[in-house]
Amino acid sequence: MTKAELVNAIAIETGYDKVTILNIVESGMNQIKRSVAKNESVYLRSFGSFIAKQRKEKIARDISKNISVVVPAHKVPAFKPAAEFAKAVL
Repeated sequence: MTKAELVNAIAIETGYDKVTILNIVESGMNQIKRSVAKNESVYLRSFGSFIAKQRKEKIARDISKNISVVVPAHKVPAFKPAAEFAKAVL
């Protein structure tokens, strides 16, 4: 499902216009991005959590130059589904 399809489905279900729904969806996604970027977790009950995971420094290979490269420690965004969400998918 794309963002446009999500907006359309919500608009049909709620009866609100698509422009309003699009603004709400965009605002929600921006708030989640800002929070995770500040290393704050976002918990949505019965849906899941958006978190920033810390990756350790590691050695990788650049196969085109055949050399070792150090990949520094960094954060990556992650999503952990709630138990109810995971059960619904199974």
